[in-house]
Amino acid sequence: MSLEQQIMTEMKEAMKAKNEGVLRSLRAIKAEIIKAKTEPGAGGEIDTATEQKFLQKMMKQRRDSLEIFEQQGRADLAAKEKEEMAVIERFLPKQLSEAELKEALLKIIAETGAASPADMGKVMGVASKQLAGLADGKTISNLVKELLSK
Repeated sequence: MSLEQQIMTEMKEAMKAKNEGVLRSLRAIKAEIIKAKTEPGAGGEIDTATEQKFLQKMMKQRRDSLEIFEQQGRADLAAKEKEEMAVIERFLPKQLSEAELKEALLKIIAETGAASPADMGKVMGVASKQLAGLADGKTISNLVKELLSK
């Protein structure tokens, strides 16, 4: 079942259950699907990689907004962001744990021959390709910085 079909099925269930939070999140995902399908060169179809890319982007946007709302003491808006993040997370592949991520990054550092924080660009280039969709870019960056500064 394609992502679009999954979203439509879950939207129907959310409407029947009158679950506004889930429905709002699913509608946002559906809007991204439509936007991706109508972009020049898409031909009305999107592949799994594109789906994962925009789902990751949506998660990052929600994470950033959540951070801002928590700083400003807006618990009501922060709760909405958390609710939307939980729904989007269901459609993303399982994220790597910190231990798994550290292990993968150590391998990449060994492969690239990086030895100091100056080599961070080399490591990040390889890491962002290999770990795309499996970990947040900010988390990867912070962990690479920490590993290279040792």
